[in-house]
Amino acid sequence: QVQLVESGGGLVQPGGSLRLSCAAPLRQFTTTAMGWYRQAPGKERELITFITRGGGANYGDSVKGRFTISRDNDKKTLYLQMNSLKPEDTAVYYCNQYPPNKIYWGQGTQVTVSS
Repeated sequence: QVQLVESGGGLVQPGGSLRLSCAAPLRQFTTTAMGWYRQAPGKERELITFITRGGGANYGDSVKGRFTISRDNDKKTLYLQMNSLKPEDTAVYYCNQYPPNKIYWGQGTQVTVSS
């Protein structure tokens, strides 16, 4: 079974930056929209941004202007550049298709924003 693997998380101070990567060896990677999701402690997992197969990006209000999603179709890799991080961005971050397919949820990568 194909597994998506997220990486790049860590501990960062408020105002800092991180770049997340998602290795997504899906046969359909180049023809499907992909998204980044996150789950904060005690909250439901939520979609924060997605990118269409053509490269068009959409952002939730909570990350608009701070996060940038991108994709490398040759490498079948999804990226999330996160700038101006806030404590409320603390969560486990996941990638998946958009809309998500439950069989592709990986382990996620922890992002902690704290001073």
